[in-house]
Amino acid sequence: MFDALTSRMSRTLAGLRNRGRINPVDLESTLGEIRTALLEADVALTVVEQLITEVRRRGLEAISLKQSGINPAQQVITIIHEEILKVLGTNSRSLAESKRPPSKIMLAGLQGSGKTTLAGKLALWLKEQGNTPLLVACDLARPNAVQQLQIIGEQIGVPVFAPEPGNGQGDPIHVASEGLAFAQKRLHNFVIFDTAGRLGVDVELMKEARAIKNAIEPDDTLFVMDAMTGQDAVNTANAFNTGVGIDGVVLTKVDSDARAGAALSVTSVIGKPILFLSTGEKPKDFEPFHPDRIAQRILGMGDVATLAEQAKKALDEKSAARLEEKFVSGEDFTFEDFLEQLQAMKKMGSMSKLLGMLPGMPGAQGVAMKKQIEAIDD
Repeated sequence: MFDALTSRMSRTLAGLRNRGRINPVDLESTLGEIRTALLEADVALTVVEQLITEVRRRGLEAISLKQSGINPAQQVITIIHEEILKVLGTNSRSLAESKRPPSKIMLAGLQGSGKTTLAGKLALWLKEQGNTPLLVACDLARPNAVQQLQIIGEQIGVPVFAPEPGNGQGDPIHVASEGLAFAQKRLHNFVIFDTAGRLGVDVELMKEARAIKNAIEPDDTLFVMDAMTGQDAVNTANAFNTGVGIDGVVLTKVDSDARAGAALSVTSVIGKPILFLSTGEKPKDFEPFHPDRIAQRILGMGDVATLAEQAKKALDEKSAARLEEKFVSGEDFTFEDFLEQLQAMKKMGSMSKLLGMLPGMPGAQGVAMKKQIEAIDD
């Protein structure tokens, strides 16, 4: 995730740390490298300029003060971290929950953004939190969209409300209303509405999306944004926010490094928070968006908190307690134990992905290790 940007930023900050004491010329050189790295990652120019201006202002203040016992270079690194965090949004935001269930989540976006797959991932994530989600197939425009959602629902064990006879038939507004009534009757506490996308923003798309929104009155309207499409995706999110009104953004395909930096601009540009990240092709490649953790990853500081959460999910408490008891008592560590550990690590994702969460790995050592581990993954 953001590998190229992380690598560039890590090298820049490593050079800054090595200087210890810095002067305005050193600061300007560092800012030039950061500016180039962000622009090459397709972060919006206005966002980059604002960030650089703030870091320059605060950095020069830190250098001029020369506080006893405080390393100016480390102060500047802290300032960079804080300013990137402002760009991403300083606080995590969870889904809005209705006081009168079910809570309604409407997904909107362009065709090809991964909206239907994302609907399944979100439903599975909610299910694992102890909820009873329902998927509603409102995409009647794309061939086989209904069938695709039904297959996803079957795979993850989440029911799907779909129109009869199915693909390409019926009124999406009627389907949304009927799906909501079905959820209320069956006591589902979350409903996810998968709406139709288009190949571009057009009048009909906005009209239909607004009509569905008016019919179901969602607690959250989330724009599904393909991180690979760069600034075009940010512009589209802005258009949806103006034409339909959105409450937040979900980023898909962030495991691809191509132009993914544009996604970092979306909160600053449209003023809406990022709620979730889709980090791969598997149903469980999905995680809440934590701005502080992403800022740490971008600066090569790792993301130990997310790594710990994934480890806890992968290895159940009974297995962990049994293995701990084995180690303490001095019992033999068998091949079966080793296999169990490997299977737990496999559940956490690829080794290269896990490596990216360790502090200091994006540098030369990390790149070399990633190549070796990717070969093992293959």
